[in-house]
Amino acid sequence: MKEIRLKARAKINLTLDVTGKREDGYHLLETIMQTVALYDGIYMKKLEKPEIKLKTNLPWLPTDERNLAWKAASLMRETFGIEGGVFIEIDKRIPVAAGLAGGSTDCAAVLVGMNRLFDLRLSEKELEELAGKLGSDIPYCVRRGTVLCEGVGEIMTNVEHPCPECYVVLAKLPVSVSTVSVYKGLKWDEVEDHPDTKAMLAAMEEGDVAKMGKLLCNVLETVTIEMHPKIAEIKNRLMELGAEGALMSGSGPTVFALFKDREKARKAAALVKREFALKDSVATRTYRVQRELRGEKRNG
Repeated sequence: MKEIRLKARAKINLTLDVTGKREDGYHLLETIMQTVALYDGIYMKKLEKPEIKLKTNLPWLPTDERNLAWKAASLMRETFGIEGGVFIEIDKRIPVAAGLAGGSTDCAAVLVGMNRLFDLRLSEKELEELAGKLGSDIPYCVRRGTVLCEGVGEIMTNVEHPCPECYVVLAKLPVSVSTVSVYKGLKWDEVEDHPDTKAMLAAMEEGDVAKMGKLLCNVLETVTIEMHPKIAEIKNRLMELGAEGALMSGSGPTVFALFKDREKARKAAALVKREFALKDSVATRTYRVQRELRGEKRNG
């Protein structure tokens, strides 16, 4: 294989709870992550020269060792003694710094791509272990689907009855949010409303999107919405437009909303884009991973 094309898909957090804090300062999480269909396109090609060349459609994104995708290629070359180089082209469609794991999913896709391109024959578990060296949510981005993540994100359990298919609006407020600042500002032991993880898992087993919408919960909203109140306004507007539920994803600033009807989702995405002068507001859907096909269907 000389070249490969992959789809690096975005994620949302259906629930996000902080359950404690380690001595090293990292917060302990309990979160249900869900892949959505929105993706960055990744093209990779072998090079004879021992170098990593990275190109993106966003001229301001770094294309050197500051980029997680570059780091992923470098880690694979160093770990497995790969003599040749690789060219990576990323077509960014996932909003950047949005709480949707755009950088992490690109990184995960490059790990998968290097594995296949250079015929390393690593298992998914081995790829996840390598991903953990690069970032806390990158192992999830290797696995994808509906997954309960605990610890700092490294303890992953596949959800037996995954999220039912529904439509998802992603609306990103045009502001920059520092994940580190959000976690620093969180008084996790004073949070009153916590996600009901068991109830959310039960709602997914029932395939009840309306019940899921009512159970959406993210404790980080208490910090980020205080910084950017418009996040709450976007959530409320999406509910008025027929969403079953709306929530901030990750540390923000993106709001996502669940819809049963595709046309309602499309109209809602267009309306909030116009009303709130958003650059990024799209309608997509949840993405279900076929576990039994993952050997060949990875990042498809």
